[in-house]
This record gives sequence, structure tokens and C-alpha cells, in this order.
Amino acid sequence: MTEVTNSDAGWLSREDMDAARDRLPILYIDAVPVRVDDHGTVTAIGLLLRLGEDGQVKRALVSGRVLYHERVRSALLRHLEKDLGPLALPRVPPAPQPFTIAEYFPTPGVTPFHDPRQHAVSLAYVVPVEGDCAPQQDALELTWFSPEEVREPSVLAELANGQSRLVLQALAHLGV
Repeated sequence: MTEVTNSDAGWLSREDMDAARDRLPILYIDAVPVRVDDHGTVTAIGLLLRLGEDGQVKRALVSGRVLYHERVRSALLRHLEKDLGPLALPRVPPAPQPFTIAEYFPTPGVTPFHDPRQHAVSLAYVVPVEGDCAPQQDALELTWFSPEEVREPSVLAELANGQSRLVLQALAHLGV
């Protein structure tokens, strides 16, 4: 019987991941969770509260790596469940289409998006969720904001690494 290792599941060791981040753009997904009414109108946008690697508490979108040999749709579902809990009931279509692509650079100012660890290319999606959300793992809480509230400068300032730009792009994409 073959033993399954983390590398078999698409995970790299810390050293291998650091080496890859130094040499390659890494594929990520960003998801903007939303609540919609019976007519499909967005009524709320969900933002996570996370403790960053720098020790600061910041708002964030659902985000994470796409693993080797993993479909983008599967990565979306995995990260939504990881951050929002197994009862969030995300409605990810069979063939999801990103509303934009964000390029995160380790050098600030190249794009509005910054990730000090790596050059990452992120496919960004709006995902309606219907169930009960209970933040999991490194997500401390989830707060639902109305479209008007999420545009407040004080809320946008709480988002790290340029993700406020993604929230505004998501709202524009939705016509909200």
C-alpha cells in the first residue's frame, strides 16, 4: 500500500513553497461572498476578519492557492468551506467565470495588489452563499456589510493588500 504524503495532495513542503515563490507566479483565487435576495439583487457582502502574519487584524476576502491538479471550481469550494464553514452553501456555477484577475506583486506599487511573500495571480469571483456561515481556521469572524456600508472609506481601509480594489470592482461588476 502506498503512503499518501502532503506532496501527493498537491502540497509542497515549506522549503519547496518558498523556493517556488521565489521563482514562479502562484495561482490563487479570491472570492467575494455575497447574499442575494429572491430577485438576485446583492443585499450584503461578507468580509472576514483575520490575524495577519504581521500580527495586525485586517479584513479580507476568501482567498487561497489553487493546488496542483485541482480544478479552479474545486479550489473555490475548498477555500469557501475552509473560511466560511461547511454550512455556508456557496452557489458556485459548474464553469465559474472570474470578474477580474488580480496580480499581487512582492514589490509595492507595481499594481494595486501587494503580497510581500510572492508574485501571485488571482482569479477573482463573486460567490452567493445561502447557508449559515461560521468562520473557520484562521478567520476570526465574518461580517456582512450592505453595499453602501462596504464602500465606506473606514471599511475599505481595513482590507489588506489592495483587496479594497477587488471589493469595489466586484460591486461595479454586479452593477451595485
